[in-house]
Parts: sequence; structure tokens; C-alpha cells
Amino acid sequence: MAVREPNAALGRLIAESRWTYRQCAWAVNRVGTETGMPLRYDESAVSHWLGGTVPRGAVRACILEAFSRRLDRPVTHAEAGLPVPRDHSGATADSVEGMVDLGRQDMDPSRRSVLGAGLFSVALTIPGWPEVIGRAEAVAARRVSRIGSGDVDMVVAMTERVSELDDQFGGRHARPMAAAFMVNTVAAYLRADASAEVRRAMLSAASDLLYLTGYMAVDEGLHGLAQRYYVKALELAGAAEDHLTYCTVLRGMSVQAVDLGHGGRALELADAAAAAAPAAGPRMRAFLAGQQGHAAAKTGDRMAALRYLREAEAAMDRAEARGRAFGSYDPASLNYHVSQVRYELGDVPGAVEAMRRSDRVRYSVYRRARVRHRALLAERQLELGHLEAACATWHQALDDYPMVQSGRADERVKAMLGLLRPHVRNAAARDLYDRARAVARPAPAR
Repeated sequence: MAVREPNAALGRLIAESRWTYRQCAWAVNRVGTETGMPLRYDESAVSHWLGGTVPRGAVRACILEAFSRRLDRPVTHAEAGLPVPRDHSGATADSVEGMVDLGRQDMDPSRRSVLGAGLFSVALTIPGWPEVIGRAEAVAARRVSRIGSGDVDMVVAMTERVSELDDQFGGRHARPMAAAFMVNTVAAYLRADASAEVRRAMLSAASDLLYLTGYMAVDEGLHGLAQRYYVKALELAGAAEDHLTYCTVLRGMSVQAVDLGHGGRALELADAAAAAAPAAGPRMRAFLAGQQGHAAAKTGDRMAALRYLREAEAAMDRAEARGRAFGSYDPASLNYHVSQVRYELGDVPGAVEAMRRSDRVRYSVYRRARVRHRALLAERQLELGHLEAACATWHQALDDYPMVQSGRADERVKAMLGLLRPHVRNAAARDLYDRARAVARPAPAR
């Protein structure tokens, strides 16, 4: 006979609520009565729950609602130590809960070491478009108020503001802000009543926020956490029937994989993104083809990589003819892909020239990208033996670096110090080395 594990999580909630067992039972009974399900629990039932007895699914919902009212915040099954009920199809009854649990952990500095422990998984199961489409009914299972298009606009605007902060200052401080907004505001909106049109728009906006938060986790080197955000973003994009965001997330997952050296997996994800967006516009097509090119080059497939680059360049020409789109895939991004492809194929001088072009046309607000990409350019200039040119480029990167809180930027400065160490007898290299040591940050606590 299996031994039940005590439910310590539920005990913590009772303590936080400052309830006796009897008060807890009364609160659950009250919720049950309001929902047309009269309950007659007393303190002995609560004692059994704490001992590991799992109440039936409908009662679990009443328990969560009782604690949510008492604590004035969402309380999920995981936080209460209870399994999530499953409907007849096997899908989770409330797919918002995973988002809340994930965001709440990310908000809490004491949980950073746990979050950072997750490793990137090449074998991660990616939900396909047919699997995730049309899940809006499950997401909307718990209605607490009504939302309108203005609420959607607010979520979109907040996501844009957080994205701007990430671009200018890095994601180290912006990500916890995004997580707090996700938990405290967006989760409630996803559970609210709404018209079908508004509900889909809110799901899409939430998916975009999750994607951005995952991207910022990548920037901090928290790759397992990033994957969890990305998968949740795919689920909500599918529920919204939003092909564009679904494909954007897959493409982001491909970028993560290729930067970690998993070329085959990166190509699978990039191909999946392209296949899921047959009606993509030219800018989106350039966005996807550029990533396919980088991933193909990483696998050593020269012909495919160059073919995808030609597709990306042709699509970008069509997109630019329709007007520039600030904040989207642009010529700087395309030239970055050209540089990456050329480097993977062994053309270091071509990679350097393409990265220079990327730097020249990059919008000034993209400070974090500028630091990273200039540092990468300098590394490749040094690889060609151009020490003084590399030092000049690294100095440009350091001009912006103190204003950027980014794990990937920190990694590039650490790499800079390692690459410069053999050259410190050179005056230019010594000057740069001393400057870099003065501004380099220690690894943040996680």
C-alpha cells in the first residue's frame, strides 16, 4: 500500500492565511455553496488533506478559490500541493496555472537558483499547431470579470515597454517585471469573461509576453526556464489561433538552439516555423529564412544555407519596399544572419564585413544587441589577426556595456579578457584589458 506524502504546501497556505483548520473548512464550504455544490467539511477533513488525502477535482477548485480570496492573489494547484484535474480529453483544466506558477517563481529572487538549475533539452516535446489550436475554452474556464479591447491594448503596450527596456538595458531587471505583470494582471485577464474576439486577442497578447520573457531568460543563460516560457507561449498562441506568434516563438527556440551549438535541432525548429506560416508576409519570410540559413550552416549544409540566405535577402527587399518596420526583422538582423552563415561556412572575412554592415544600420536603441554583436565582431577580427582593429571594436562595445544588464553581454566581456590575455604586451591590448577588468561584472547569484 502506497504511503501518502504530507501536503506541506497546503500547510504553508493555511499558515499564511492565519486560519485554523475549522476556518479553512468553513471557507471551502462557503465557496462550494456559492457554486451550487453544498459541502460539509470540518477540521478533520482539512487534517486529512494535510496528511496527503487528495480531494476530488471540484473540491480542489473550491479550495483554491477560498485561498485566493483570503490572500487576494491567484493560488494555483501547484502552490497548494494539489494535482491539476484533467478533463475528458486529458488536457489540463486550466492552462493558465502553468503560466502563473512559472512567473511567480521567476519573480522571487530566492527561487533563482532553482530556476537556473534547468538545462536546455534537445529532446523537449514541442506542441504542434494541431495540438494547441482551439484551446481557448480550457483557458477561459474560470471567469472572474469581463475584459474588453482596452485591456488587450494595455497588455500589448506593457509588453512593448518591457521589450524596449530589454533592448536598451538588458533583461536582468526587466524579466522579473514581466513575470510580475504576467502573474498579477495577465493571468486574471485570461480567466475573465470576454467576447470571442477579445479572448483570442488577449491570448495572443499573453503569448507574446511569454515569448519575450523566455527571450530574456535566454539572455541571462537560464535556458531550461526559457524553454518552459516558450512552450507556454506556443500553447496560448495556439489557443488564440495566432499563426504569426506561434511561428515567431518556434523561430526564437531555433535561435536558442543554434546559439547553444545544436544545429540539427535548430534547423528542425526553424523548418517547423516556416511550415506553420505558409501565408507569411515578406518580412516574416525573411525572418524565418534567415534563421533557417543560420541553422543549416551550423549543420554544414552549405547549399541549403546559401539558398535560404538568398530567400531572406529577396524577401527583405520586398519588405523594405513597403516601408521600414521599426522593432521588427530589419536589415541589421539580416546582415547578422549573413555574418553567422558565412562564419559557419568558414568565410571569416565575409563574416566580419557582414557584421560591420549590421552594426552600421542597427537602430541606436538596440544597445544590448550592439554590445554583444560588436564584441562578436571584435572576436572575429582578432581571429583574422587584426589585433588593433579588434581592440577598437571592443572599446566601442565597452562604451555601452556599463548600461546593459545582460548575461550574454557579460559572457562576451569575460571572453574578451581571455582572448586579450596572451596579447597584453601590446599597448592597445593592455589598455583595453585594464579597462575591461575594471567594468567586468561577477557572475550574478541565481
